Amino acid sequence: MVKIVTDSGSLFTPAEGAAEGIHVLPLNVTIAGETYREMDEIFPKQFLDIIYKGNLPTSSQPSAGLVMDAFEKATAEDPVIYVAMADGLSGTYSSGCGIRESVDTKEYVTVVNSRTLCGPERIIVKKAKALADQGKSAEEVVAGIQKYIDNAKSFLIPMDFDYLRRGGRLSATAAKVGGLLKLVPIMTQGEGGKNLEKAGMCRNFEKAVEKAIEGFQRMGVDSRYLLTVSHADNEKQGKIAVDMLKNAFPGCEIELVDLTCAFITQGGPLCVAIQAGLND
Repeated sequence: MVKIVTDSGSLFTPAEGAAEGIHVLPLNVTIAGETYREMDEIFPKQFLDIIYKGNLPTSSQPSAGLVMDAFEKATAEDPVIYVAMADGLSGTYSSGCGIRESVDTKEYVTVVNSRTLCGPERIIVKKAKALADQGKSAEEVVAGIQKYIDNAKSFLIPMDFDYLRRGGRLSATAAKVGGLLKLVPIMTQGEGGKNLEKAGMCRNFEKAVEKAIEGFQRMGVDSRYLLTVSHADNEKQGKIAVDMLKNAFPGCEIELVDLTCAFITQGGPLCVAIQAGLND
């Protein structure tokens, strides 16, 4: 039977994945001179406590050794599909492709670019596992999850301009002006999901959420979609976003979850991500 492997960008912890028969490879985060496997050796609350003490984090893809070990277990009877977070936003996909070429079992390994992350990536992984459980071949699983890859949309509302500036998401000038004017930026994935682009600068958080809602309406979000609101120690504004989404999309299931350490590294403390993923 096809085995599903993914990274913790899917919001699965290794323990949660194991309970569902999914092999989850944790992303790495480095802070205060120490490197940890997120959602395994360090969790968001502990991670944020270290950030609030003045430490700046960085993040990186799963270790090559863990990826190689997962790939080397692939066989003709039990091929592996590795669903990786969006190429361009992380090196996870390209690294997975390179490691695949280095193992003797490569003909039994498929690396998939989910072109997304967090909530929608989690949906894609679950759909892949469901198809594998039905006895589908690797080719059938990959074909079956394509529509979920094609129908995902993400917005990020950061609260700290410095994180965007350091990550190259905003120019130094734009970050300075936005900070002085107390504006709230909203970012979205660019074409193909390879990068984050500025979707707008809004007067307040609610206006930024309205911008995300408008984007979802343009793509035809309806009851077939799962909406995910994930936050970095910002449940209050996360709940505001959930309420606004409920009013705009009354037929949709909506989840409120914590962001993982790697995404806190990218979006900064208090950031809120709002995402839509097809879930029919």
